Amino acid sequence: MKIHLLYVGKARDTHANAMAAEYIKRSTRFATCEMREIHPNKFDPWTKHPGALKVLLDPAGKPMDSAGFTKLFDRDLVFIIGGSDGLPAEWRPRADVLAQLTPMTMPHELARVVLAEQIYRALTTLRGHPYPR
Repeated sequence: MKIHLLYVGKARDTHANAMAAEYIKRSTRFATCEMREIHPNKFDPWTKHPGALKVLLDPAGKPMDSAGFTKLFDRDLVFIIGGSDGLPAEWRPRADVLAQLTPMTMPHELARVVLAEQIYRALTTLRGHPYPR
């Protein structure tokens, strides 16, 4: 299984970046994981990752608890977090899953930390690891 956490916009907060990177690093014990910045005008996730489930994070997306989130982990996954202007409008209808992390507004860098932690939580849950208790 391969998991890609992609985000739009520069990662400027070193503390948030370090926390997200730590959860992605921990996740690599269970799956191939990467986190990186993308530029929507130069990157097409449907071409780059044709067989992966595309999960776009959007305030209008479906709310998910950790158990529901874990159910997504049955094939390669691409998670995409928009920048300050969100995601390109033409991407939303193409998403396999349009998900919401929380109804609260948060900085995109903090959303990366929350998403990276949930990825780690899902992987440890599937492996029976004690972390998610």
